Amino acid sequence: MRFTTSSLEYALLLPCRVLSLVLAFVLVLPTAALGQDLTVVAAAVMQFAMQDISARFAHETGKSVKVIYGSSGNFAQQLRNSAPFDMFFSANLDYPEQLQQEGLVEPDSFYSYAKGKIVLWIPKGSELDLHAGLPVLLSSSVGKIAIANPAHAPYGKAAVAALQAEQIYERVKDKLVLGENISQAASFVASGAADAGIVALSLAVSPNMKDKGQYLEIPTAEYPALEQACVILRSSKNKNVARQFLHFMQTKAAQDLLRQYGFDVAPTN
Repeated sequence: MRFTTSSLEYALLLPCRVLSLVLAFVLVLPTAALGQDLTVVAAAVMQFAMQDISARFAHETGKSVKVIYGSSGNFAQQLRNSAPFDMFFSANLDYPEQLQQEGLVEPDSFYSYAKGKIVLWIPKGSELDLHAGLPVLLSSSVGKIAIANPAHAPYGKAAVAALQAEQIYERVKDKLVLGENISQAASFVASGAADAGIVALSLAVSPNMKDKGQYLEIPTAEYPALEQACVILRSSKNKNVARQFLHFMQTKAAQDLLRQYGFDVAPTN
């Protein structure tokens, strides 16, 4: 709590017991509540990259970033319903562009920050031969295949497109189990709830998964480009800090972290 001269003078006139209660309340507030500068919603595919990026940003600026992960489509709908967030990192261009057209985005804040990739991932110990590519999913030993829900997750739409490109979608669609987002789809395979999954490369190389299985990159020609963009929301109460974070996303440090997690990033001038 910050006191001005006049407010401090007024506080001194309060009964000691009341003032003690006020000070006690301030002291027990969680640190995050006092120091939180920016609240971001981001596609689940960004989970591990964003953890590193936001930590680096906090180290360099002293500004903390709270990130909530989920599906891009669900977040877009929440933002239309006035959800109180500062920035939105989508797994595609469409949702940010739609919000921009609807007047919900701060001018000149649209930024295409990376391009993602999908992979076929199987858990350690699986007898499936990844060299066979996606057709290996036709094997009778594959009972369940995890993907993100294509209704609102761009990486789920990409998975369906790749299966269609290989002309096996109709033969495996009954095996599909849908995660609410790409992170949940990956967890289905990692936990053994699915025999294989089509997940994001950024998750396959993450600390949570890299030692638990193996993956094969799916040719990018088999699915629409997973270009990803972020925006600052017009309703943001922290536009100055949001602009700082947007600028940081364009630095070499942030771009190097994105590349570390398998994203393609075009260098900025």
